[in-house]
Amino acid sequence: MRWLRFLYDWTLAKAAHRHAPAWLALFSFMEASFFPIPPHPLLGLMCLAEPKKAIRFAAIATLASVAGGLLGYGIGHFLYESVGTQLLALLGLTESFPKAACYLREMGFWIFVAKGATPIPFKLLTITAGFIAMPIGWFLLASLVSRSISFMIVGILFRLFGAPIKAFIDKYLGLVTAAFIIAVVGGFAALTLIGGESGGAASACEAATLPG
Repeated sequence: MRWLRFLYDWTLAKAAHRHAPAWLALFSFMEASFFPIPPHPLLGLMCLAEPKKAIRFAAIATLASVAGGLLGYGIGHFLYESVGTQLLALLGLTESFPKAACYLREMGFWIFVAKGATPIPFKLLTITAGFIAMPIGWFLLASLVSRSISFMIVGILFRLFGAPIKAFIDKYLGLVTAAFIIAVVGGFAALTLIGGESGGAASACEAATLPG
């Protein structure tokens, strides 16, 4: 869509703005609840321009995203019928919502951590978490862990290796993120996500078609 391309280009242009960190925080906040463009490309450009500030930029994105997640949670919990359904439809996430609700009900914290650190739209998880009334403490902890994995990997790599790491990140970031997820989730939770007791739940969730 042309409007998405416009938003993407407009977002990336803020990397050169003198208030780029503030823009990064704003986009990270909004993306966690309703904005369609992820902040990762903007974060990458900012880290590329100033590798010594990469961890600081990643921390800004992490904290702002967790804060924005609370707005998404509120939309799902209090305004699902009036706002949430329309928002999910606008973002093309309506069909994904029942599956997300099923997975969060069945596996809760661990699936939120794993999925929240992947390219899956974080807003889908935050709105769904509010809809199913996920305990707010677990929600905040899962958001912090998953967003830290998602953003801090980029920040740490740029801080340690500088601009030359960009080609590696572009090619292997998905694998690096997956490795961190396994390390963080670990043990029983990893086994649960991979198979075992979650097998039946996964099959049921993949077939889910209706929220609630």
